[in-house]
Amino acid sequence: MRFRKSKLVLVLVTLGVFLTACSTGGGGTGGKDTLTVASSADAVTFDIQNTNDQATTRVARQMYEPLIQQNDALELVPGLAESWTALDDTTYEFKLKKDVKFHNGEPFTAKDVEYTMKRAAESEQIGHIVGELDVSKIKVVDDYTIQLGTKEPFGPFLTHLAHPATAILNEKAVTEGGEDYGTNPVGTGPYKFASWIAGSEINVERFEDYHGTPGATEKIKFKVIKENSVRLISLETGEIDIAYDIAPSDIAKVEENKDLTMLKDPNLSTGYIGFNVQSDTPIKDVKVRQAINYAIDVDAILSTVYQGVGSKANGPLNHLVFGADKNPLGYEYDVEKAKALLTEAGYPTGGFTLKLYVGDNNAQRIAIAEIVKEELSKLGITVEITQLEWATYLDATGKGEHDLFILGWTTITTDADYGLYPLFHSSEFGKAGNRSFYKNERVDELLDKGKSTVNPDERLAIYKEAQELISVDAPWIFVNDGENDTAISNKVKGFAHHPSGSHFLSGVSVED
Repeated sequence: MRFRKSKLVLVLVTLGVFLTACSTGGGGTGGKDTLTVASSADAVTFDIQNTNDQATTRVARQMYEPLIQQNDALELVPGLAESWTALDDTTYEFKLKKDVKFHNGEPFTAKDVEYTMKRAAESEQIGHIVGELDVSKIKVVDDYTIQLGTKEPFGPFLTHLAHPATAILNEKAVTEGGEDYGTNPVGTGPYKFASWIAGSEINVERFEDYHGTPGATEKIKFKVIKENSVRLISLETGEIDIAYDIAPSDIAKVEENKDLTMLKDPNLSTGYIGFNVQSDTPIKDVKVRQAINYAIDVDAILSTVYQGVGSKANGPLNHLVFGADKNPLGYEYDVEKAKALLTEAGYPTGGFTLKLYVGDNNAQRIAIAEIVKEELSKLGITVEITQLEWATYLDATGKGEHDLFILGWTTITTDADYGLYPLFHSSEFGKAGNRSFYKNERVDELLDKGKSTVNPDERLAIYKEAQELISVDAPWIFVNDGENDTAISNKVKGFAHHPSGSHFLSGVSVED
């Protein structure tokens, strides 16, 4: 499904949202009625089955709810399902919460779950999240009971159902919204959509008929501020209350400011430099990809770009994820090995050009792109860097227009299946996750086997072999395991990091 942002974005029905950011008295907290949060990128679409990116999820998480939630400790807790029971190895029965309303006033029932799951299974963007769901096993028992089943036993099924992209949709709202649904979303969460100025800000407001604890603040404004320095200045001057993704070079400034608090916690992300292994360039040759791996000094990137924030990636999986290989799988910096491999591949002096795509919203990734360009120039390889707006970047790399790209992946389920299958299985080319367009039949076989294997030790062995093969094939340069770095005003109360990087804000308030 294609979406259009223009219609609603240009017609702002609720102008009052923009005029009250500093007024008081909302939410019953005695504090400001608007919480203002700044991020480096705009959302892509709020049809959450048509994207799977963090910039969107950070906002959508306030408006939508899945059947199951993962709390800040990564424990599975009730979402729209009040309980669930395993009926057998492949089937779960969910008892749904009653008296839940969608933001359009429609009642939430099992029919909405059925609609959501069937639609998700057909999604190009998130089909892999519910890929083991057997739609023929979906059974609506009554308005508040539904059964969901998988094709084979699948251990991480419940954590997949806690993924924000599986949040429950209202069929009437999606149908009536048509192509514009992504700019007029309807969920069941504590906040409902108010307005969106593309590239500038998104506004949500408290849903008064919410079934749970009401949002602590009447309104939340999400501002898009790409520049790290401007984001920090906006926090220092009180224009915003929370600044996500503080640059490593700015952390000390925050820590020295008595009016601000710096929060730092490991997250579930892995940053990488990817190759389009099917591009019509020499990087189709594994020896060339291995050579480029040797030519990039990842330790230097960590010390100069990230300045010690996060940690060096051992491989394609974040070290906190089940199944992550504990042994380093990356390539140590060795220019002579790089030159030797290029010679073996028939490119002793380089002599070719690569297109490197990077999002324009991430200063660290832009800096990495410049390092890659400089390092590869020493081998006679020319790198042309193209910076693209976030949504355009995701679209272009999903289509395979690039040779190299810089990105990250958050294994929100904490399981190797979600951290490997979407990124390296050949069925997931493009927007689903495999922007490297990587294919290895043995890796496919292992990742398929990992889904249906229940024994944890057997799964560890399966994923260990898969990661070792991926390392040899070198579709990525492994860079870093990430960290949540958020600066908040000392007037902010109740904020905590979620390891996914997409944080719950309904309990957050701001003092005057």
